[in-house]
Formats: sequence, structure tokens, C-alpha cells
Amino acid sequence: MVQKIAREIRFNAFDMNCVGHIQQGLWTHPRDQSHRYKELGYWMDYARRLEAGLFDGIFLADVVGVNDVYGGNADAALKGAVQVPVNDPMLLVPAMAAVTKHLSFGITANLTYEPPSLFARRMSTLDHLTGGRIGWNIVTGYLDSAAKAIGLSQQAAHDDRYDLADEYMQVIYGLLEGSWRDDAVIFDRANHAYADPAKVRKIRHDGKQYSLDAMHLCEPSPQRTPMLYQAGSSTRGREFAATHAECVFVNGQKIEGVRAIVEDINARALAAGRFPDDIKIFMGATIVTGRTEKEAQEKFEDYRQYASSEGALVHAAASLGIDFSKYDLDEPIQTGKSAAIVSNVEAMTRSAGPQWTLRKLLEQMPLGSRQPPMVGSAEQIADTLAEWATGADIDGFNLSRTVVPECFDDIIDLVIPILQERGMYKTSYRDGTLREKLFDAPRLPGRHVGARARMAG
Repeated sequence: MVQKIAREIRFNAFDMNCVGHIQQGLWTHPRDQSHRYKELGYWMDYARRLEAGLFDGIFLADVVGVNDVYGGNADAALKGAVQVPVNDPMLLVPAMAAVTKHLSFGITANLTYEPPSLFARRMSTLDHLTGGRIGWNIVTGYLDSAAKAIGLSQQAAHDDRYDLADEYMQVIYGLLEGSWRDDAVIFDRANHAYADPAKVRKIRHDGKQYSLDAMHLCEPSPQRTPMLYQAGSSTRGREFAATHAECVFVNGQKIEGVRAIVEDINARALAAGRFPDDIKIFMGATIVTGRTEKEAQEKFEDYRQYASSEGALVHAAASLGIDFSKYDLDEPIQTGKSAAIVSNVEAMTRSAGPQWTLRKLLEQMPLGSRQPPMVGSAEQIADTLAEWATGADIDGFNLSRTVVPECFDDIIDLVIPILQERGMYKTSYRDGTLREKLFDAPRLPGRHVGARARMAG
């Protein structure tokens, strides 16, 4: 039994507005309900369930292209529902917010293909409608198919996308933090004055990628800037995270490897004038649990029958930038320099060695993803989560779905009560915005780069 620790573990449900997200093939399980992703009632019930179980939030991933690296086309992705079809995640949020009070909503949005002014308006709108419960997962994309969808021949190089992202964030901060003063809205009915023009200004930016001469279209929202999430663990990604992110998502194979990433991000944050406590670290995890170890193993074997190896390879091929259809099972895979998710290639190399093969990769994907599941009784799962939290110095977990909704019901009914007994999980929600719940402050701290854009006075 692990002793009580002071650290409070946090849970986000990790999902996507589609049929097949991370665990490829499990949508074919007879009890899985993910095929109902087109029903608004499905997502509203989902949100109610998570809030009743004291989950911190639901984090919605997204892509704006198709996984067409495997075999050089999208056939296998379409057949296996590998993140296609996929609907817009933002449109789900108001409905889920309307039936909850505390649950937060993390939305993935690809800044590479979004005009900053229009995106800033959508984020402010969601922050208003949710009462300050919105977060933005900043991504730069990894699919050439997404670039081609807007008329480009291919995506920019990995590090170039982060250079673009740094400039994009300058524009976003200007709009969200610097266009309206906090007291710009006066709501003076007698004098027919809603806002004071002297307290609203245009944001002017003339950079390498973006030009802007416009005021923000929205009045200040509860958080102004949404909670900032980021998932890149490459060297360039960590640099970006240390500058901008408030929550960083990592995927781990070994505790010591994840801890090294966390320590590096913290050191970079200090160099950027921030504190390590300014950043919360969430690790991706998949949990299969039961009241006993035997029950959990039986459930795992049941799920395993429905997992799709081909679907897993389709998704991995896109995120790693490698066409696995060209390799035999035991042929060494050549990674080279990838334009996809560099940190994924680095993580796989750490896990399987420099000469990894398709067979080694498939061995690590028993449920149709590159994320080996945690399988065990609720007590064992609680032990494992505690070990990761302390050993890797992480703050919480992004829990990817397997068979929904039962996978989250199991965590709510079986695992969370044990964590609560150990003093490792909240027993009620705190009031306030998402940022207040995580950092005790409604706005970006003054030491964050985004605060520099604020209007003086």
C-alpha cells in the first residue's frame, strides 16, 4: 500500500469528436458507444457523468487532415475509422457547459491554419459561455493532408512550425490581453454608452507571418486568455512549452524518462522568468481496471479481441511520419528526420531501442495504440498512479477512452474512491474559473510572456 502523499492527482478524460480516437478498433466492441459521437445528447450525458465523478475536465483532441501516410492513402483510415470522420470539437462545448458547473473543456486547435483574430474571438466566446472553463491545446499540426486541404503543397518543417507559433501567440496575447482594458465596459444605459472608446485599442502587428491592425471583437472574458495547454516534448516543443504553456501533456514509457522531460521543462521555464509551479504536467494513460486483478485481466482480454493492429499502425504511421506498410515484421525501421511529431519518434526510440521493428511496435499496442495500458485492480491502479505522480513529478493524467462509457465509470466508481481515501484526490470541486482551480488566479500571472501585452493603466 502506498502511503498518503500531499500531491493531488487530477484527471482529464481524453477523447475526440470521432469514432476511433487512440485505442483503434475498440469502437467495434458491442458495449462501446463512441459511434454516437454525432448526437449532442451523447456529449451532454458524457459531461454530466464526468462532473458527477469529479473529473477535472474533458480534453478533446482534433486533427484537420486525414491519416494517409500508411500505404500512401486514406483507405485504411476510412475503413477502420482512424480519426475519420471527425467533427469540430468546439461546437460541443456550449452544450456540455450548459449541463455542468465545474467541468473544464480543453480544445485542440491548430494555429497553423487559423487566422488569429477569428480564433481569438471564438476562444473569448467560449470563455464567456463556459464562465471561464475553457482551455486551448496549442498545436501546429503534423499532417501534410491538413496543409493540402487549405491549398499548400505540404506542411512546414517541424521547427519552422514552432517559429510560426511563437509569432502567432504574440498576436493572440495582444488581442486577448491588450485590446480592452478590464474597465472598458461601463454599461451606462442612461447615457447610451456600453463601452468607453478610450479604453479599447487596436492591436498592430507586422511580422514575418502575420499582419494585423484591428481591435479584438470581444469584451474581456473571465480568463481573457484561455488556459494554455501544449503537448510537444521535442527539444523545440519543450522550449515553446516553457515560454507559453500552463499545462503540458507528456507520454511516457519509463518513469525516469518522463521525469527527465519534466525537469528539462522546469529548467527552461526558470530561464524564461517563470516558476516550475506555473506549469502542470499531465501524462497520457490508459486504464483497464476492476474490483480484483482477475476481473481487470479478464476485461483486458475481452477488449483486446476488438483492437485493430492495422488501425494502430495507420495512426502511428501518421504521427511518426513513417509508412509502416513498406516494412516486414522484423525489418529494422528507418526513422530519419521526421516532419511529424518528433517527440513521438524520440519516445519510441527510447522504448524499443534504435533498431526497432514492426514486431516490437505491435507488441506495445495490445489495445490498438502506442500507449500500453495500465491493467490491474483498483488498488493496483491507485498504486501505479501514485508511483508515476511522485516518481515522474507529474500533476495528473489524460485518460484515453477504451470502451465508453464503462471505462470512465470504472475509474469513477473504483479508482477515485481509493485515491480519495489516500488523500490524493479531491472530494469536491473548488469554485472559480479553470485557471483559478489550477493556479488560484483568474488571469495569466505577470511573469508570463502573455502578460506583457496588457494595456497599461
